[in-house]
Amino acid sequence: MKLQRKNRLRALSLGAVAVSGALALTACGSDDTGKSNGGGSSATASNNSAIKCDDAKGQLQASGSSAQKNAIDAWVAQFKAACSSVQINYNPTGSGAGITAFTQGQTAFAGSDSPLKPEEATAAKKACGGNAAVDLPMVGGPIAIGYNLDGVDNLTLDASTLAKIFDGKITTWNDKAIAKLNPDAKLPSTKIQAFHRSDESGTTDNFTKYLKAVAPSDWNYSGGKAWQAKGGQSAQGSSGLAQQVKQVPGAISYFELSYAADGINTVDLKTEAKAPVKATVENATKAIATAKVAGTGDDLALSLNYKPTEEGAYPLTLVTYEIVCEKGNKADTLAATKSFLTYIASEDGQKLLTDAKYAPIPDEIITKVRSTISSLS
Repeated sequence: MKLQRKNRLRALSLGAVAVSGALALTACGSDDTGKSNGGGSSATASNNSAIKCDDAKGQLQASGSSAQKNAIDAWVAQFKAACSSVQINYNPTGSGAGITAFTQGQTAFAGSDSPLKPEEATAAKKACGGNAAVDLPMVGGPIAIGYNLDGVDNLTLDASTLAKIFDGKITTWNDKAIAKLNPDAKLPSTKIQAFHRSDESGTTDNFTKYLKAVAPSDWNYSGGKAWQAKGGQSAQGSSGLAQQVKQVPGAISYFELSYAADGINTVDLKTEAKAPVKATVENATKAIATAKVAGTGDDLALSLNYKPTEEGAYPLTLVTYEIVCEKGNKADTLAATKSFLTYIASEDGQKLLTDAKYAPIPDEIITKVRSTISSLS
């Protein structure tokens, strides 16, 4: 175990050097048993798993969810030392832009924090030669509510209060609704600076789905990837929101937990459970485990449960999907696409997620994902 840890850190260091500008990485796939999964030669990765490049070569273009960028960085680090035949350029443009690029045939796959909508699925058929695209859940995790409030290191909020904050109905930090939830906190009269995504985002979609599901009387918007509430301030991508929270006194925003790693305080959410729930990978996993497959056939779109009743289940979660053609993939990118997706869905690939502050996809679901990937053509 110590040797594996040391090797993993070494690989992370190597991978970090390779990332600049648009995310560039070298990717090769393995199955979850470490055995080869096709023709070609294999190489042993730094974690002692057999990484199989098969006949993959050239470049893959992919874009979409910024939520999964840190997960992809972790996968990059594992693969760089093992395979040099494939280069993947992943651009974290946001879920909406990623789906648009995919449906226009510009990328081999897209990352999205929400499954394809009916109109997007119809558009994707053109890029897939008349075949369907499938949603493959690959990364799970909590959406953290980060805040910047001097002297307040612990803060509890509920869905109703969050809805009012992001709808401009609660404007100062010492509002009575916040004070009621935090009787021991010394709340200042600082003005609340609520930040939302300026780009279309699956994180926004999941955040507003949570508000609508849990506090429907306080969140009167239909939801979706584009922000709909009036007022507030905006920033590009999850990294942009996290940066604003770090820099602006009184700020509050929503982003994946991995973006709160640099000293940003996060809100505990009050649920039906006895105690408020912290935003942790373990607590998000408890909630994601209650998700149900809503897609049909090989499509594995999930229906998330925003009202878990289990103690310690963090209700505000998301799942990032890789969206790819079930059939009709371009011949020059098919091998590389399958190789890369095979790895990240593998046992080794999923194990990396926890260290990167994401939640692995539950076994029952990821097993189906692996089966679908193996049949892509």
